[in-house]
Amino acid sequence: MRTEDVLAAIATGLWRWDNASGTVTLDGEAARLLGLPAEPVVLPEVAVRSRFHPVDWNEINGIVNLAVAEGTLAEARLRIMDVDGRVLRTVRSRSKPVENRAPDGTTDYELIGTIQEIAEPQPGTTAAHTPITGDWRRSREAFLLDAGRALAEARSTAEVLRVAASLSMPGFSPDGLAVFGVAGDRLSIIGHHGHDPGDEGPFSDMPLETNYPAAEVVRTGRAIYLPTPEDYKRRFPAAWPLAQRFDRVSWAFLPLIVAGRTMGAWMAAFKHPASFSPDERSVLTTVARMLAQALQRAVVAESERELTTGLQRSMMPQLGPEIPGMRIAARYVPTGGGLQVGGDWYDMIPLPSGRFALVIGDVQGHDVRAAGLMGQLRIAVRAYASEGHRPDAVLSRASRFLAGLCSSPESDPYADDGGQDSDPDSYFRSPRFATCLYAECDPRTGMLEVARAGHPDPAIRMADGTVLMRPTAGGLPLGIDPESDYPTTRFTLEPGETMMLCTDGLIETGGHDLDTGWARLRAVLESDAHENAYEPTYDAQGPGAGADTVGQLAPPHLERLADLLVQAVHGPSSHHTTGPLADRREDDIAVVLLCRESAERPPGAAPAHPARPVRRTVLTVAQVEPERIAGVRQQIRELLHDWADPDQVDSAVLMVSEMVTNVLTHTDGDALLVAEAIGELGARRLRVEVADGSDELPHKRQPGEMSSSGRGVLLMEMLADAWGVDPRGEGKSIWFELHEQSKTDADPVF
Repeated sequence: MRTEDVLAAIATGLWRWDNASGTVTLDGEAARLLGLPAEPVVLPEVAVRSRFHPVDWNEINGIVNLAVAEGTLAEARLRIMDVDGRVLRTVRSRSKPVENRAPDGTTDYELIGTIQEIAEPQPGTTAAHTPITGDWRRSREAFLLDAGRALAEARSTAEVLRVAASLSMPGFSPDGLAVFGVAGDRLSIIGHHGHDPGDEGPFSDMPLETNYPAAEVVRTGRAIYLPTPEDYKRRFPAAWPLAQRFDRVSWAFLPLIVAGRTMGAWMAAFKHPASFSPDERSVLTTVARMLAQALQRAVVAESERELTTGLQRSMMPQLGPEIPGMRIAARYVPTGGGLQVGGDWYDMIPLPSGRFALVIGDVQGHDVRAAGLMGQLRIAVRAYASEGHRPDAVLSRASRFLAGLCSSPESDPYADDGGQDSDPDSYFRSPRFATCLYAECDPRTGMLEVARAGHPDPAIRMADGTVLMRPTAGGLPLGIDPESDYPTTRFTLEPGETMMLCTDGLIETGGHDLDTGWARLRAVLESDAHENAYEPTYDAQGPGAGADTVGQLAPPHLERLADLLVQAVHGPSSHHTTGPLADRREDDIAVVLLCRESAERPPGAAPAHPARPVRRTVLTVAQVEPERIAGVRQQIRELLHDWADPDQVDSAVLMVSEMVTNVLTHTDGDALLVAEAIGELGARRLRVEVADGSDELPHKRQPGEMSSSGRGVLLMEMLADAWGVDPRGEGKSIWFELHEQSKTDADPVF
């Protein structure tokens, strides 16, 4: 059975109303419901419009316009009339407005939906306008509930005015609306509907002493009802010539009152006579009260948004100036609740040495005080950095500065005052802390010096899209211990690599913890790299000159990548991929991306063959930080996350752990590790070097059965494809190589 047959069996027809062409397509059942022969037909718009009650047609226009603006369904009840003006039946229309863009750029829409007959008693036999008594579409209470819901959901003045224009009052819908606002002793129109552009000119700015109904309503706070043109002309003869040209016959002017103060007036004008019965006046008065409340909320909300947006913009820096060989992108997203201000920030600081510093931090809290402390701390960090201090010194001074801001020598914030707050300013001096990461960068070499105060580690995306968490040394958050030290970690950002700095809001928002949050971000970083974040770099002649492109992949589009990272947390998909925690913890988000651009081919050089970028990581493990050996093992596993043979990965991790441990055990210096994976997938070569400052060379030993050491060289000989020791001027470098190979099949069982 066809779908059309099923719909016809339940008295439901299909229609398509094309507003651009002015035609309506009906199936057989829809044509029958409109009083036409029961067969599919395409009719002009005017032929279908003549079948609707004129009052219903006025209301359906507002419903459709609201549905177009909000992207929702347009649903209404319509009375179908015959050629003699008698009501044949009542139908329910449900349709979806679909926008269509014409070649000239204009936008129109078509309605696609259903018409279904409603079995209910019909009033009268003519289609003449009747007052509100016994509204057949909806009761007065139902209308007011719908109007209150729509006005309560409006968040701006424009939305409130749009909702007010679309309200379909039961039985006496106005044809023209206007909302007047008061500014000092002047009255002006802040929105209107049902009038042509420019019609508001004479009313846009008038003194409150003007003999005009809206001005009198504002002066007295009482509604004015004008059922006939004669009433208007008699009471307001000076304003009548202005109102006469709109061809209306009834008017209602009602005050917009909030908390006893008249903030404006609302005009409802009708092209058909309205007697303004007690029921009608009750509906208009209730709508005016709801409209006034909605406008007041919208004004307050817009003022708060303007205030908080201005506050955050004044505190957030502009990234610049442009740095040769480097590209930077940043995003800040305040928390969704309250005033939308918080303590997250980022900054880029030019340094006297010609380098620049990237700073990202998070002050405890999401309130106005957190935003204020953030602004003070950002200025202090910028001042210390501009003086030329090293990263560790900058954070040490910033920690003392924040501790001083939050201290109160006059009172003890932990003292028992019997439940009474003896110092009303104690809230603004209560202890607060802040996490921070400070990275000083040399744009010529890509060398980074990072100091970290309780902040998440940076993430590095290599040129081939592999993402590594870069462990760095760190200290306590700022403001906890004024004497805390902040060790510095050095590493190099290679050409084509991107470093991501972020606050914990990007990781943990959405019910995630650190592990699941990093997994979410890693998926975004890697997927963008593998899909279309890279673009080929062409020579000076441009892409159209030929096919000889540089083999090295170009840096990713940072702006797009920054948007993807934020969308992963605040986009629609984030609501379906919540983390393992029960709540969706909302937090501010700050993220900074730093990319070192790939080296371009010199002019006139021969084009390079496409080659996969080298995957490289460099780490230093100090004598006083043996616990970082675990981070070294994790780095090697992440570097070889797509290695063909897992056993080779385990071997590499074991040998690296043994080499770094030997340096810390048998020498007095630090261990410098350099690991590189070179070649195409499936045929790569891993080379790992561990350098130290000792001249003593390793030698092969014969450990006993119960010995706990002495097997390092034996392991290298057994597991590495090649290994060796390279003496240096001061110290030595121990290295090994592994050649990638597919995992061999298990030996057959005999």
